[in-house]
Amino acid sequence: MAPQLWHMGVVVPHASGWLPPGPFEGPSGIVEPGKTGGVAMSEADIAETIRAFAQAAWDAKALGFNAVELHGAHGYLIDQYFWHPTNQRTDGYGGKCLIERSRFAKEMILAVRKAVGQDFAIILRISQWKLQDYTARLVTTPQEMEAWLLPLADAGVDIFHCSQRRYWEPEFAGSDLNFAGWVKKMAGKPTITVGSVGLSGDFLAAFKGESSTPRSLDELLRRFDRGDFDLVAVGRPLLADAQWTRKIREGRSSELQGFTKDALATLT
Repeated sequence: MAPQLWHMGVVVPHASGWLPPGPFEGPSGIVEPGKTGGVAMSEADIAETIRAFAQAAWDAKALGFNAVELHGAHGYLIDQYFWHPTNQRTDGYGGKCLIERSRFAKEMILAVRKAVGQDFAIILRISQWKLQDYTARLVTTPQEMEAWLLPLADAGVDIFHCSQRRYWEPEFAGSDLNFAGWVKKMAGKPTITVGSVGLSGDFLAAFKGESSTPRSLDELLRRFDRGDFDLVAVGRPLLADAQWTRKIREGRSSELQGFTKDALATLT
């Protein structure tokens, strides 16, 4: 059991009209390529944010959690430091290469590790795609991936949670390994795969009103048996059916339910 620690960074204001008491903050105040939506964090802001994450991780351990996950994906704060379009800094937290722009994440991981000790798992959620750009790519080769992730693993990441929109899609040409498969191969750490597990359509289509029907797990199990990844994250099927994992375990596939956006308004 692990809470996910999450800082939104600079985001588009919610349709409800709610705004925080201060401006959104991020590496450069950029919400998406070419568009400002907040302010750039000072080095003091960065230090305070890192301290806050470390304190939250310590609190999670004190409360009895088994691990903690840092959300470093989907164009939120940590990922905004990774991604060059949203990180235009000219100090030590910016840079033209991804390794330079990873300093913020690395310092956060080191601080969290110091806070929780060595006997507490740290999970880092990562992605190529961003809410600001579904086609974005942080790395385009296995070599770039290895150079990006090894320092983060050395800093203290135990498990990489590898988010992609469809888990069965290959990450690089010439291999059917998905994102989690390549991360495990390059970083040498356990990985979590996620992305339309057990459903026919991805989550973006669901939010537009399209329904998803149950999908066979044979391909997922084939990849798992091959050792591509160690854990599987499931979201929408559990929102639609709280008994999903039990039905899978008991071989009751005919009873699985699909997903519609209405499930987001129902407590399970």
